[in-house]
Amino acid sequence: MDAQLKKGILEMCILYTIQQKEMYGYDVMKYMSTFFPEVNESTIYAILRRLNKEGLTESYYGQVSNGPKRKYYRILEKGRESLKESIADWNNILAIVKEIGIE
Repeated sequence: MDAQLKKGILEMCILYTIQQKEMYGYDVMKYMSTFFPEVNESTIYAILRRLNKEGLTESYYGQVSNGPKRKYYRILEKGRESLKESIADWNNILAIVKEIGIE
């Protein structure tokens, strides 16, 4: 799969996952690796940092539980709006591809 296409899809999937449940970075990485095994963890963390920098998510440190602090991520309103747009774009692309006859 094309790297740029995969990156956009992966970003949408990460935002969607964080919208469902606030997660810490390692959990996001492990979860995404079940669907995108060829993507290395540094790519996931880079996307998480970028989402934070763009104001789509925010991070915070959870309570310590017998180990180091964990950095959790939550989606912000701007991230929800971006996710809605991404899903609409994705559905539009799927409809076009199906109309062409590719399934």
